[in-house]
Amino acid sequence: MKIRAAVLTAIGAAPPFAQTKPLVIEEVELAGPGHGEVLVKIAAAGLCHSDLSVINGDRPRPMPMALGHEAAGIVEELGEGVSDLKRGDHVVLVFVPSCGHCLPCSEGRPALCEPGAAANAAGTLLSGARRLSKNGQPINHLLGCASFAEYATVSRRSLVKIDPDLPLDQAALFGCAVLTGVGAVVNTARVRAGASTAVIGLGGVGLASVLVVPSPKFHERPVIVPVPAVEVLESKAQLRLVHDCVYAALGPVAGPSPSLSWNRNSARGEPQL
Repeated sequence: MKIRAAVLTAIGAAPPFAQTKPLVIEEVELAGPGHGEVLVKIAAAGLCHSDLSVINGDRPRPMPMALGHEAAGIVEELGEGVSDLKRGDHVVLVFVPSCGHCLPCSEGRPALCEPGAAANAAGTLLSGARRLSKNGQPINHLLGCASFAEYATVSRRSLVKIDPDLPLDQAALFGCAVLTGVGAVVNTARVRAGASTAVIGLGGVGLASVLVVPSPKFHERPVIVPVPAVEVLESKAQLRLVHDCVYAALGPVAGPSPSLSWNRNSARGEPQL
């Protein structure tokens, strides 16, 4: 089938990208799902810094490549061997497919899946296949997703079924920002209730981290999460969303929220909250 996708043909283009335009939306061919694969209609896709890292060359990948990995959509077609999903199911794409059989997967660490990491580096699906092409030439998939597109053929191992009541534009954030931020707090830092914690940077990952840092009275309501949060971009610091997350109430809280102020340390030249 013919679809539109955002394709990167070369890395390391000079900024500003609005002028050099390294990413081009073009018509490409998408093959249907093979064994163990699923065709997904993309409903929402977030722009993550990992996409930018491929564009600017910080994370080299084989070219050409269809970008996008933080996404949610609706199942359109099932490949042979996929029996636990059906057409119309809502799904979130996962940027590391998990084979379920390698040592990290068997130890409960699917994000470190070895075949998944190898496929991601090669620009293929978990099976080693490429389902995108143009004029007969293959196009690589970013992280097995290639979700800056109208449709994506992905491994079943790159999908998580979700409740259809969750709006898909919000669900897309669970594909990267939420799982990265929550994982940083829960699995990497292993923050305990009452620990002194600060979150630096309030993008998608930082905001997700703020929301799950446990407070000393985590099981009581009302409760305010006492997390110092630092954002170096004034434009983001003034966003109401950032304000509400920094002083987020896990339940109803009497009285006004503390004000969020912006100051610049003239001695060090660094913006601080």
